[in-house]
Amino acid sequence: MALAQVFLSVNPYESLLALPDNLIGEIIGGELYTQPRPTGPHSLAEAGLTLELGGPFGKGRGGPGGWWILPEPELHFVRDAEVVVPDLAGWRRERMPALPEDHRFEVVPDWVCEILLPGTAKKDRAIKLPLYAHRGVAHAWLVDPLARTLEGLELRGGSWLLLGTFRDDDPICLAPFDAVTFSLAELWT
Repeated sequence: MALAQVFLSVNPYESLLALPDNLIGEIIGGELYTQPRPTGPHSLAEAGLTLELGGPFGKGRGGPGGWWILPEPELHFVRDAEVVVPDLAGWRRERMPALPEDHRFEVVPDWVCEILLPGTAKKDRAIKLPLYAHRGVAHAWLVDPLARTLEGLELRGGSWLLLGTFRDDDPICLAPFDAVTFSLAELWT
């Protein structure tokens, strides 16, 4: 998956809105980053996590509920000037009782997940993770569908602390979703 970086001139958000449907755009540090829509392994991992977390945490089926778990929300940390799209994000409903009426999510999520691929891993780790930390996202997961790994991170004192690295079919019981356990293999099959 190739990643393109474009330097913006007048209105970054207008440039983002003008992108064709086959591209995902993000504005970070005044620059527009684009990438094509996800690949098969990426989509499978995203769907697997949505199923594993959405039931118990989003719907309260076999778990505590109380969360919004959403794929590819458009996060507006600074209204239209800083826009990122994590692969998945979650909010505790007590912090965001209702979903926004439009596509702009302006409440900082409690959890984000980036699904790493060769063309996006560097941006996800070196650009987006520091941004998430700066904005106060409490938890981040990095999923690599090609290496079949999941890294769990927690924000402590403004820095990311690695909670664990899991691989293949390891059982996952990891903050902030440690009320349930699922097999990492669910993301690859």
